[in-house]
Amino acid sequence: MDKYFQIRVNSLIPDRPTSFDLFVLINKHYVLYMRAGDRLKEDKIKNFENRANDVFFVKESERQLYKDYVHTQVNDSNLPAVQRAIILRESSYSLVEELFEQPDVNVALNDSKQMIHQFIEFMDQEPDSMAHLIGLSSHDFYTYNHSLDVSIYCLGLGSVVGFSSVQDLADLGRGSLFHDIGKRHVSADIICKKGPLDDVEWAQMKRHPAYGLRILHDNQDVSDAIRACVFEHHENHMGNGYPQELKGPDIHPMARIVALCDTYDALTTKRSYNEPMSPSNALTLMKDKLAGRFDPELLKAMYSVLFKMKAS
Repeated sequence: MDKYFQIRVNSLIPDRPTSFDLFVLINKHYVLYMRAGDRLKEDKIKNFENRANDVFFVKESERQLYKDYVHTQVNDSNLPAVQRAIILRESSYSLVEELFEQPDVNVALNDSKQMIHQFIEFMDQEPDSMAHLIGLSSHDFYTYNHSLDVSIYCLGLGSVVGFSSVQDLADLGRGSLFHDIGKRHVSADIICKKGPLDDVEWAQMKRHPAYGLRILHDNQDVSDAIRACVFEHHENHMGNGYPQELKGPDIHPMARIVALCDTYDALTTKRSYNEPMSPSNALTLMKDKLAGRFDPELLKAMYSVLFKMKAS
């Protein structure tokens, strides 16, 4: 039997031919919607955008064709930068979902390289790329969305504060993307609970950095920096974070960036039990009331640079 994966409709360009067939899911059956080589009209795309489930499906056997299609569109200088940012981000959401549903974490870690490098290439090509990408934040707290958004924020902040090599940015991008991978071993009832956790649930949740480190332990392709992002992203500058109660200078620089961006995204995204804060209010709260948790220089950079990007 054919297997399928889903893609978001906004990862497709109107009036440009696809190199793969598109399917829709009707009554648990995959129905051919458009053949490879055909063009999807703009009004059709807008029609799908207005639906609750704005996705198409592509055969697993044509996954590489889809990835090649995305790569071609993102690198097409004839398209406006903001449109290329939309394609990159929308296509990445589907890929991140695939990574997190992948039973073999080693496969997911390896597959993440291409996606993170696409973001790095786009940042290098377009001076305003991060402003476009950050401006497209979904403000919807969902594991895949949150992980990708944190990764994008980290790449933006990391590049601003001096991480310039491709290897450093790749480590930061992958480390932040998988920062919550340890939640695989936390009960779904705890992760999805609508409201504050009790003491027992909180104790379980606080184990996820250690679970994440254990998951990464046997992968030879994971750097110490990536491990630090996963294990130390809940440490804080004052030394009362977890799991090790490390103080500021002892926390890996990349983990400090992840901690900051993780908190910012959590404050600005909608959850079942609270409304999101505006970017300006979230950054003001972090600066005025949570400042002791974060590296002060990073917080200053986040406030002065990323907020300007968000507002642009």
